[in-house]
Amino acid sequence: MANPIAPRANALELKSLLGTELLKIQQIQMLISTAFSFRQRADGGKPIPPTLSGKSAILLFFEASTRTRSSFEMAVQRLGGNAIVLTQQGSSAEKGETLLDTARTIQAMNPDILVLRHPSAGSPYLLDRELKLPIINAGDGFHEHPTQALLDLMTIFEMRKKIEGTRVLIVGDIAHSRVARSNIYALKTMGAEVSVCGPPTLLPPKIEKMGVQVFQDLEKAVLNQDVIMMLRIQFERLNSGQSPSRGEYARFYGMNRKLLKLCKPNVLIMHPGPINRGVELATEVADGAQSVILNQVSNGVLLRMAALHLLLGGEPFSWSEEIK
Repeated sequence: MANPIAPRANALELKSLLGTELLKIQQIQMLISTAFSFRQRADGGKPIPPTLSGKSAILLFFEASTRTRSSFEMAVQRLGGNAIVLTQQGSSAEKGETLLDTARTIQAMNPDILVLRHPSAGSPYLLDRELKLPIINAGDGFHEHPTQALLDLMTIFEMRKKIEGTRVLIVGDIAHSRVARSNIYALKTMGAEVSVCGPPTLLPPKIEKMGVQVFQDLEKAVLNQDVIMMLRIQFERLNSGQSPSRGEYARFYGMNRKLLKLCKPNVLIMHPGPINRGVELATEVADGAQSVILNQVSNGVLLRMAALHLLLGGEPFSWSEEIK
């Protein structure tokens, strides 16, 4: 195995953004603050720094994606760069080429950064060890999805003006959710109080060791929560013994108008998308006043701009409010 490649010189002091587990408070603050600063610049008519001018980003997506892929494309373009999207379909991977060989071929073309989504946990870490290119993990199997968690924290701060001490409940298919795992790491680092709730078959063993409170009764779990993050139940990843029917899941673990009445009046309802409407979220809740789902989507572009900008040597931008 090759020796790890030394980090590039940048304000984050990271070569790659692989997960939230090892991120420090200051790194999370820098990413979110820079993302907010991009919005402030755009709203004030100030130019966005062309950090990626003359540079190219390869988006290597071996799993389906709408929000993550398109937001990374927009992020690259808004920073003045060229985004090249490669998917498994039609690539040499269909002919049996390994991920590492594909990545080495890409590196030989001299792009500036690689964004990877792959079904195998650990795949971005493998490429980070073997390549000189900085890597952004856009989701690796059940493991992590760091930019999703960071945009979620950005959204929480945007709406509540703080993360520390915020009570966050994550509901659903925790066992298969890279979003849940990355959020737990990042939220705990920033001082939030995190709980999870889901069917016993969809809760990972010993998840309490991650420092979260565990519920199986959603009516009890929602009480006094500031943020409720509903997850998509990943039917495509479940076997018959794990998978409840859609109707059964909606009855016991779906958020509807009746359950919302048990929540704090100002509770935030989040979902990383795509939504199984009528399963995880009733339409009137998904589109209701407490839903910040579209805020998450908007913030996704900004946060991913910040990640690309900072990893490629851009200066961090201070923002008028302290991220805490």
